[in-house]
Amino acid sequence: MASRSINKVTLLGNLTRDPELKYTPAGAPVCTFGLATNRYWTTAEGQTKEETQYHRVVAWHKVAELCNKLLTKGRKVYLEGRLAYRTFTGKDGQQRTITEIVLDDFIVFSDGRRPSGLDEGGSSPQGPEEALATETAGPSTEIEENPEDKTTKKKSKKKSGEETVNPDDIPF
Repeated sequence: MASRSINKVTLLGNLTRDPELKYTPAGAPVCTFGLATNRYWTTAEGQTKEETQYHRVVAWHKVAELCNKLLTKGRKVYLEGRLAYRTFTGKDGQQRTITEIVLDDFIVFSDGRRPSGLDEGGSSPQGPEEALATETAGPSTEIEENPEDKTTKKKSKKKSGEETVNPDDIPF
């Protein structure tokens, strides 16, 4: 019996470019983007140094579509995935190997900037996280107490035209 192993990557950084969504010939969505992580340290002489690492991230299926919808260049994002190595032959005939992070899950951090591409009318003041939270929260509820019989009941307030989201459709 083989021993167990793990291939897990956790990163917190900023997007270096807008996500690029493409589709495979079979129709599967695939999204790629870059992520930069910074490391700071102080030398023995007291001088502060900084090092930046750049990572290539690939997302598939529904996660890919969410990345394309919610992420933009410069946004801070927390992500989890696994390392993958690919080898290919370049146009010059040289064999090349690239390292990628295949995305499993991500969290977008609010930075106060307006998202691009979420609201086609351009009037939505909410950021991507708030938009996602609104989609997943479902109809709002209000607690109403009846003072006569000391019971409480939930009263649902659903706006006209509001969609409900199936929790199974959310990848995380």
